[in-house]
Amino acid sequence: MKKITLTAIILLGIALCLSPAAHAGSSLMDEAQQYFKPIPAAAPALKNNPATPARVELGKILYFEPRLSSSALISCNTCHNVGLGGTDFQETSTGHKWRKGPRNAPTVLNSVYNVAQFWDGRAKDLAEQAKGPVQAGVEMNNRPEMVVKTLKSMPEYIDLFKKAFPEDKDPVTFDNMAKAIELFEATLVTPDSPFDLFLKGDEKALNSKEKRGLATFIDKGCSDCHGGINMGGDDYYNFGVIKVPASSLVTDDKGRYKVTQDPADEFNFKSPSLRNIELTAPYFHSGKVWTLKSAVVVMSTAQLESKLTRKEVDDVVAFLKATTGKQPRIEHPVLPKPTAETPHPVLN
Repeated sequence: MKKITLTAIILLGIALCLSPAAHAGSSLMDEAQQYFKPIPAAAPALKNNPATPARVELGKILYFEPRLSSSALISCNTCHNVGLGGTDFQETSTGHKWRKGPRNAPTVLNSVYNVAQFWDGRAKDLAEQAKGPVQAGVEMNNRPEMVVKTLKSMPEYIDLFKKAFPEDKDPVTFDNMAKAIELFEATLVTPDSPFDLFLKGDEKALNSKEKRGLATFIDKGCSDCHGGINMGGDDYYNFGVIKVPASSLVTDDKGRYKVTQDPADEFNFKSPSLRNIELTAPYFHSGKVWTLKSAVVVMSTAQLESKLTRKEVDDVVAFLKATTGKQPRIEHPVLPKPTAETPHPVLN
């Protein structure tokens, strides 16, 4: 039998400390709590947009209102379906005249915790984001003045806006529409995932495979770009730090550069939230990857200094599925009745 030297024992101890298995138990929980925060059960307060029941209810109705689009076919929920993980299960969304948008629709769930909105961060908050698709020709193809005209043509909307914004002399405005939608979207949070329960102190909330995946996720550096409350959405990163993915995944989209015009921002994108990720396929801004396992493999070769083994990929996938929280249960509202003055859809 070979003698085990003191040096060998020390080296073995170091190796064990660096291995994912060494994270098991409270040490892994402690480390995870340094990188991540659980999703709160209640919506956060929004700066300069105080929530009231009337405003949130109006925002909910407007979120499902297709007459905000010129065709009267497309609502916020069309591309950010609250029953489909907040997305639309398409590579890129189908908009006005069945045209396809340039990017995959990000999830609306927990989006209130993003540093900004859209893949390139061009909207500072959800209210500003709500105005974008309404006016985009490839999406809802409408104009603010037409939106206001449509809403004012229905007495029920006039009453709803008065209740939501009682301090305004003329409450039915494009800005108030966006504020109401923002407040409703802020309620679309998904707390109490197994991972959230683990972060709150429940050791048994994750099984051994999910814990191994969490340890790998932290050890390999995934948590550097996908940490915080939303496991992403807090900054912008280059897609292809180590190796540029296949051109079919990257496309010619220069990401944040289109906003800043700074060459350093070329091909930089806001890191997507990994919350509820198993529900939001396809993946990446191009929407070209349809399985979560494939997405993890792509990221391991494109963003990490070390390629994940098959076992590590399977473990990380298991962990990511444990981030799926309670989905919001939203009853589709009965929308206000049109009148003779309500504009007909513009289809040309």
